Amino acid sequence: MINSENNSTEQLAETIIHAVQDKKAEKVISLDLSKIPNAVCSRFVVCHGNSKTQVDAIADEAIRKVKTETGEKPWHTEGYENAEWILIDYVDVVLHIFRKEVRDFYKLEDLWADVDITRYEE
Repeated sequence: MINSENNSTEQLAETIIHAVQDKKAEKVISLDLSKIPNAVCSRFVVCHGNSKTQVDAIADEAIRKVKTETGEKPWHTEGYENAEWILIDYVDVVLHIFRKEVRDFYKLEDLWADVDITRYEE
């Protein structure tokens, strides 16, 4: 039996991935946290841009495309003030958009090395 909640999570993640790719986000990855007990969400999508302007544009496109295609609005956003690391939380899927230097510093994906990671072509 296919779980409709899992399908909506997958659809949301795919919509986010397509949106960030539309704005030329780099090194787009998806981390599947669904098998981690008490994880904060089912999936992280992580990417980066090369400037504050690009990071803002990636975030804006993700919010726009998700709203248009799924009707979902973010539950929470943060980081728009300095656009170094913008987080867009859709509860089941959390999008992290970094500036390259900030992503290299925090290495978020390395903290979750034991989960399934999907890398998307640029």
